[in-house]
Amino acid sequence: MVGMYTGYLQIHQNGFWEEQSIDNSFIPDQTVLDLLHNNKDITDFNERLESFALTASDNLTKGAIIMGVNLEKEDGLMDLSPKLISGEFPADTSAALLVSEGLASYYNMSVGDSLILLSQGYHGASANGIFPVSGILKFPMPGLNDRLVLMPLPAAQELYAAPERLTSLVLQIDKPEKLNKLKTYISKKLDLEKYELLDWKSLLPELVQTIQADSAGGVIIIGVLYMIISFGILGTLLMMTAERMHEFGILISIGMRKSKLILTLIMESLFMGILASIIGIAVVSPVRYYFNRNPIRLEDQAAESIEAFGFEPVIPASLDMDIAINHAGIVLLIVVVCTIYPIVTILRLKPVKAMRA
Repeated sequence: MVGMYTGYLQIHQNGFWEEQSIDNSFIPDQTVLDLLHNNKDITDFNERLESFALTASDNLTKGAIIMGVNLEKEDGLMDLSPKLISGEFPADTSAALLVSEGLASYYNMSVGDSLILLSQGYHGASANGIFPVSGILKFPMPGLNDRLVLMPLPAAQELYAAPERLTSLVLQIDKPEKLNKLKTYISKKLDLEKYELLDWKSLLPELVQTIQADSAGGVIIIGVLYMIISFGILGTLLMMTAERMHEFGILISIGMRKSKLILTLIMESLFMGILASIIGIAVVSPVRYYFNRNPIRLEDQAAESIEAFGFEPVIPASLDMDIAINHAGIVLLIVVVCTIYPIVTILRLKPVKAMRA
């Protein structure tokens, strides 16, 4: 959702997000543009003029989201090229449209047909016209695929009688972990009486709630899995300790200090944990890559329930190595905790009794 539509940060005229009217559009001043151009954490920024219109073709009508954009920049953010199933991108100087596949199906139109737009422009100006369809895009999100129309920014500004005006500046960043730091920096430099700066959590509160609910369920599942892992590791160490009691008794009886024996046992356990983690990551990585490229696709009622929230009904695997490394670290921590039992056993060990075991 964030990478495909909203971006991580957006700049609007103050009050636009509460009342998303084209009357709350703005002309960005040079100070804002210089601020965005000179920040190395911002890879690019997209100028958008967004509004709504009643679309019509033949005897059918339907409401749609109209976005005036720089198509080259939007291709970088929304990855439009793979989604283009028919036609081509219009030139920046043209007045042609890119129509979403769901909207095109509703009107049974193809490339070369025309679409009528009826709306209200800036400060009540009339906004209507007939525009040719240059291409058809298929979006994975049903909410966009059913009602999105893209057009070159100059054509949209002319349609809505809003020359040089924008409704939003969408900031592209390639390091999401720096989002909070970047937002704080821009907030200090931006005139917040004139502009508002919103991150994706403010733009998509429903998505945040969905993530929180999903994370809560995930924590429970992971907790159960780690409980099983913990008992497995503890059982292994219990068996390893019981089978080596005779060996431990002999080592201590010939003069080996218990501290060194404990250190050796901890190192053995950590070595097994590290080796197991490396083998696990190596074995699972090809599987993760396969399901990243070929995600599990939900069907029937499961797909409908996911699509109702505006998401594509697929479950892709993540290729983020931090996930694997973090869980490997947790497994090693469990190993360290489980070594408490053999440590206590060695501290209480009586050499004579152990050698008779």
